[in-house]
Amino acid sequence: MEEAIKKANVLIEALPYIKKFHKKVTVIKYGGSILGEERVRNSVLEDIVFLRYTGIRPLLVHGGGPNITERLKESKIYSEFSEGFRVTDDATLNIVEEELNKLNDLIVEEISSHGVKAAGFKKDNGLLKVEKKRSNKDLGFVGEVIDFNAGKLKKVLPEAIPIICPMGVSKDNIVYNVNADEAAFFLASRLPVEKIVFLTNVLGVMRNPNDEDSLISTLTVKEAEELINDGVIDEGMVPKVKAAVEAIKQGVKKAHIIDAKIPHAILLEIFTNEGIGTEIVP
Repeated sequence: MEEAIKKANVLIEALPYIKKFHKKVTVIKYGGSILGEERVRNSVLEDIVFLRYTGIRPLLVHGGGPNITERLKESKIYSEFSEGFRVTDDATLNIVEEELNKLNDLIVEEISSHGVKAAGFKKDNGLLKVEKKRSNKDLGFVGEVIDFNAGKLKKVLPEAIPIICPMGVSKDNIVYNVNADEAAFFLASRLPVEKIVFLTNVLGVMRNPNDEDSLISTLTVKEAEELINDGVIDEGMVPKVKAAVEAIKQGVKKAHIIDAKIPHAILLEIFTNEGIGTEIVP
């Protein structure tokens, strides 16, 4: 009986959040090594399905870096990075597209297996409008999003979970690979979005990356920018925090950076009073 009451109390704790976020859009960015781990992926996708059943409207942007890197190694193609971006030539671009398409199909299939509709958006859907990314070094076929087909997304969101591959086509009909964090930020900043969630493989923003007790549960935009400038936030966390900060500046209410390896991390962060990762607020 006590165990059943505890479960009921958990549901009641979630009720105010379910009411508050009903029919609101939450953008979720999911990629990296945590996308390739089946146990983690199952937990993440179950959370996303749960959000949908509660009336929240999740929108998923996925990456696929480790899968791409592995394929390039098998093909004996050297991966070069500049400013955090993979320099992308013709051969690399073909592999990027193949691997991202496979992952997109896999996510759509696994979400659909839970009885929820999912709609895959790949390069050929014409969702993301891009241009070549400006950089100190020529990055090849690396782009940045400059626009998107909002009508397509708004039509799909009431009916299904959009699963978005970070690739797009320019006005000159050139295909570009796009950083998934940047794609998620762009969509979140241009749509009416309640939250943006970045799934990663660390607890969140920590003052000392080697000390989990140094996790910062809440940051303001100003504090986040100061930690970047001071070098406390560095390496792979910088693009996520910058994207979160920019999304909030564009009107998103709140951003979350959470560890996807924690079972049902999304639900724990969104539906409990304590949360488990780092939230960034205006």
